[in-house]
Amino acid sequence: MRREEQLSELKNNPKVDVLIIGGGVNGIGTFRDLALQGVTVLLAEKGDFASGASAGSSHMLHGGIRYLENGEFRLVREALRERNRMLKNAPHYVRPLPTTIPIFKWFSGMLNAPLKFVGMTSSPSERGAAVIKIGLTLYDFYTRGNRAMPTHDFVMKRGSLEKYPKLNPDIVCTATYFDAWMPTPERICIDMIRDAETANDNALAFNYLRASSGSGDSVTLTDELTGQDYRVQPKVVINAAGPWIDFVNQAMNEETKFIGGTKGSHLVLNHPDLFEATGGNEFFFENVDGRIVLIFPFINRVIVGTTDIRIDDPDEAVCTDDEIEYILSLIPKVFPTIDVNRSHIVYTFSGVRPLPSADNNRTGTISRDHSIRSVVAGNHLNFPVHSLIGGKWTTFRAFSEEVADVVLEDIGKTRQSDTKDTPIGGGKDYPMSEEDKQNWLKSVQQQTELSLDTLTTLFERYGTYAADVGQYMSAENDIELQTMPDYTRREIQFIVKNEKVVRLEDFIQRRSLIAMLGLANSDTVREIGHIVGETLGWSDVQTQDSIERTLELLKHKHRVGNI
Repeated sequence: MRREEQLSELKNNPKVDVLIIGGGVNGIGTFRDLALQGVTVLLAEKGDFASGASAGSSHMLHGGIRYLENGEFRLVREALRERNRMLKNAPHYVRPLPTTIPIFKWFSGMLNAPLKFVGMTSSPSERGAAVIKIGLTLYDFYTRGNRAMPTHDFVMKRGSLEKYPKLNPDIVCTATYFDAWMPTPERICIDMIRDAETANDNALAFNYLRASSGSGDSVTLTDELTGQDYRVQPKVVINAAGPWIDFVNQAMNEETKFIGGTKGSHLVLNHPDLFEATGGNEFFFENVDGRIVLIFPFINRVIVGTTDIRIDDPDEAVCTDDEIEYILSLIPKVFPTIDVNRSHIVYTFSGVRPLPSADNNRTGTISRDHSIRSVVAGNHLNFPVHSLIGGKWTTFRAFSEEVADVVLEDIGKTRQSDTKDTPIGGGKDYPMSEEDKQNWLKSVQQQTELSLDTLTTLFERYGTYAADVGQYMSAENDIELQTMPDYTRREIQFIVKNEKVVRLEDFIQRRSLIAMLGLANSDTVREIGHIVGETLGWSDVQTQDSIERTLELLKHKHRVGNI
């Protein structure tokens, strides 16, 4: 059913059990959980799915070793448990990440760390080897019953410099432990939406549908494409709008001050020397101002970040010149002989963390834990509104489960299943060994007659969902793109038709890594734009406008220079 038909159906049937406002990972995770319980659930996202904070993350799934210093043991335990579940449930999009900490002193921070723990200071202090050793030992201890990756390891200066020749020679040692990373967090969200709608005919997710007002028994949703309003009548509303939570509540006549978001910006660099210097490891350390710094290889690029700046309006979140200079200035502390400058930047991105409102001047010490803040029915609204505060990408499943349990109690239903061991999208029936992978590829090749090289590329992009993509590609004559031969016309058509692509940038930025890897030049955007326009039935004018809009967005919001 096309989007227009689904909206028409919504107009005729406005009653739902649950309305979720916000299509980031927490909203989508809750949408999936409720769908699996047979709940009639509607998700409305004012932009594209996973286009806000969920896209602006550091692309890591981790326990948060530094949270131990703040005494957040429960959060670290939960995050490590959920990280391991994601490695199992989404192996197509989640991968182990060896993480190395360059250490410059032996005993620095021995006094500061316990003072932070008891809340007597929030001042930053460089962590020495002794403090890091204690933290990593606890980190390993929390995963002792469900060990998915190796335990940590310390390497002395000589061995560290042999392994990483470009590393700062002022180190005394390095520590390496394992976490996980996700190349395409947006695709994880798309997979979960598809899983939810496939499992439950009464689960429906819309992008570009904004919650514009609410009163009495209804919420008005406005289509951002047409301006058409749709009035829905929910029993419960979940406000999962992330850094926009207070704005959404205000639109529904509920004044709240739940969020005190901070902006984190990142640079994506095309720098082969820096990429090689990392040796396949993320480098993770704390700057003198207390901000966390990360440098890690990303496909064939390097991501460097991040900042932690308070911001009032999340719509204004872009990577500024000052942030670029700040981030670039951090690299020489780790790799002092490698020249990195603005010419190496191929993409920038910023996200606003939906942190709880706090007076703490040290933004890095504000808890990353999650909580539910509820406004009961009976004032301006005849239904409760549950706002989802904080949270980490890593813990979204556990948070979604917690929220779903609250909602199920609200509507008088019981849980039918859980998501602890539920595969996500193309992680279902995923071949874990190389032999099983080759057998899987050969089986799909027999069905599609596509080359093994093509199927391998599809497998890397979509996991086992590649079989569906390949079937569509092989059903009719297909051609490679002139500007990007590892994509074909019918692959793009399939994604546009089946993954709720509404605008060209949805595909360029979030259904693929084309933009993030710095591959979205003018010719590529135009070629893909015409395929998207043809697939969605746009006029020539609409197609051209969409191409120009996307080029402008990439140039000014993400600093893509080759357009």
